[in-house]
Amino acid sequence: MRPERFQDWLIDTVKNTPGADRVQSLAEAGDTKHPCGLAVTRGGREERWQITHQLADGEKHEHEESRVEGVPYSAPVPQPGGAADLWLAGVIGAAESPEIARVERWTERPDATDATQAGLTVFHHSGARNFVRPL
Repeated sequence: MRPERFQDWLIDTVKNTPGADRVQSLAEAGDTKHPCGLAVTRGGREERWQITHQLADGEKHEHEESRVEGVPYSAPVPQPGGAADLWLAGVIGAAESPEIARVERWTERPDATDATQAGLTVFHHSGARNFVRPL
């Protein structure tokens, strides 16, 4: 999914997740610096996430996006509270999108040095990736 479509999909997904009090695009939240992302309020606290993207091999921005489906990534419905990246990865997994192959939490990488490296890489069956990093 390209960033704009992923942003819209993620906003709709978060809206339907227990524990999310409010969700909106970064633009709607007044952020003019980051073109794609979302602001989520849960437990009275706002969390902001920027979305960037890597095209699949051979894909060009001037071409229409190719949607490729496969076995969806699945994760348990997230519990309210807890680490923001764990919660967001759970939201994505609970939606079971057939376009998403897997989600990697940066804090779980073997080379992660500390929990401040929170963020996600969302791998799509098309070969594209979305990177979701906290602001």
